[in-house]
Amino acid sequence: MSRRGLLRAFFGLAFLVLPAKPARALGGSLPPLDQASPGFDLEGVAPSTAAVQADQATVEPVATHLGLADFRGRWLVLYFYPRDFTSGCTLEARGFQNDLAAFHALGAEVVGVSADRPSDHAAFCGSEGLRYPLLSDPGGVVSRSWGSWLPPFSLRHTFLIDPEGILRARWTAVRPAQHSQEVLAELIRMQSSAEAAG
Repeated sequence: MSRRGLLRAFFGLAFLVLPAKPARALGGSLPPLDQASPGFDLEGVAPSTAAVQADQATVEPVATHLGLADFRGRWLVLYFYPRDFTSGCTLEARGFQNDLAAFHALGAEVVGVSADRPSDHAAFCGSEGLRYPLLSDPGGVVSRSWGSWLPPFSLRHTFLIDPEGILRARWTAVRPAQHSQEVLAELIRMQSSAEAAG
């Protein structure tokens, strides 16, 4: 074998043996795929359960406190975004709202996180008719643990977590207008693959 061939073989094996470097994004190290996702425990707003069950046209958001454990047994789309009422964030939020029934039909919940205060989230939910929770991370503590913080804002990153709390997919190059459909397609693909394998 030539020297060049030996070097190629050596470096090829090194990639198999050496530990993988953590994935990085603009906001820091991203949590690794196929491992337990970082937790979160945040205050925010959510539509009232009674109003949703009654299928009221207008749903006033109420104060809530949610953590990762609250979604155990269901898929979770956790998306971080910079700021309420900005054009890209509004497009992204509307996309998830438009596809919310499809996510629910697949056993998935949608939750948004930004540095905005709960009162800002309440106004945003009311203005856009959002029927899913928005959580407040003003100091970026949770956003940092997800590699999604560039002070003073959360970055536009999305994570797909399975019913056991395992991180299965992530997006860092998010195009707000089509993003919800992209996440929905990946959720359908994952569930189809799991059914085929089972």
